[in-house]
Amino acid sequence: MGGFLTLVEPVVIINTVGSSFYDAALTLAVYNSSMETAQGQSDRAQTLSSRFFLIYGSLTSLLSLVSTVPLGRLADRRGQRVLLVVPQVGSILSKSFLLLFLLFRLPLWVLHLGSALHGLSGGSPAYWGGVVSVAALRSERRVRSLRLNTVEFFSGVAGVAGGLMSGYIYRIGQSGVALSATGLLVCATGLLYSAFLLRYPQPSSAEEPGGNGILADYTEAGRIDLGAVALLFSAMILFVLGMCGAENVLCLYVLKPPLSWDSVWAGYGRAATNAMYLSSFLGVLALSQWLSDPALILLGIVSNCTGMAVLAFAQQSWVYFLARGIMMFACIPMPTIKSQLSKILDAQLYGRVFGWLQSSLALTDVVSTVLFTSIYPFTLDSFSGFCFLLSCIISYLSAVPILYLNWRGSRQGYTVISGNDSPHYAINNTDP
Repeated sequence: MGGFLTLVEPVVIINTVGSSFYDAALTLAVYNSSMETAQGQSDRAQTLSSRFFLIYGSLTSLLSLVSTVPLGRLADRRGQRVLLVVPQVGSILSKSFLLLFLLFRLPLWVLHLGSALHGLSGGSPAYWGGVVSVAALRSERRVRSLRLNTVEFFSGVAGVAGGLMSGYIYRIGQSGVALSATGLLVCATGLLYSAFLLRYPQPSSAEEPGGNGILADYTEAGRIDLGAVALLFSAMILFVLGMCGAENVLCLYVLKPPLSWDSVWAGYGRAATNAMYLSSFLGVLALSQWLSDPALILLGIVSNCTGMAVLAFAQQSWVYFLARGIMMFACIPMPTIKSQLSKILDAQLYGRVFGWLQSSLALTDVVSTVLFTSIYPFTLDSFSGFCFLLSCIISYLSAVPILYLNWRGSRQGYTVISGNDSPHYAINNTDP
């Protein structure tokens, strides 16, 4: 039991299920409210909904920039509990605004208050920074890529379960109230687990060099390769720039004709999306013995972009699910790149560097959302799948930094560290 309590996966599972319920309730509540405002005109409701989510997502992401890095610095000194507990408190308070909105039929702008509160508490950037830090500190270098993909795997499984259940829970009682309340209770359970049950690694500043077998590995390289860090940052930023905005638009795309999904079909679609975490984990598990980390990342990029291009022409539900099948490896790049990043960092820098990373990704999410939600309304009368083709093109660009880093590693005196996981590059300290 003691070993189980050192795992961060239960927190991820609980919060992903709760967030799946909340996201489903939020999307349907906003779309229904927009339909009332638009007097049943679908295209007008799509425009209003996309505008709402643009502001909603931007508030959370931009305000999280204020708190994520300071929380990361505090976590480096006091432990990773800070990065998990504080954002979850803000998340629960934020989700309560949706429940109040549904119960008392408040104006739609009230939900933006919850979004702002979530952002000020660190939001998803701080939360995921904490998850990655704990998982990395609890794993050895040779299995870190697999461990971080395992975290994504459990997040995907939980997302599938949450997506499948959300459509049915939504139909219980008042429209959306039961689903919102259930999501709130589930997330509260995750907070209690994080605060009182989860056993965290000791703060890295309290560790003596060489005193811990895992932490000692981080100092072997002797210095940090800032060029490699910048390339890995840029790869993740480009991937998120192409992916996040398109996924936000896709949630609205399936609600309008010709698909016209109801809450149950929307739940199936959300489950199919989260199933990509499962297939991506199985892909890493099966292929990591033969493919290097860069090859796995490139496989994921190609899978994601090809599936997104197919989604651009989805006029029937089976085409949507076919595209999700093609995207079976789409969730490999992010955790694998983060694994590579953790291998070139000292453990004492995890909180702040992953804080900067998640803040950069949050800002990228805002830019992506602004870009795609601004373009989407203008394509409704001509080719509403254009955003997904644009996503494909942008996400493909994320392969360039990975290819360059791999090429540079083979040309400039980098040596391959052998291990049971896929190879990665470490700095050769004999070079000037």
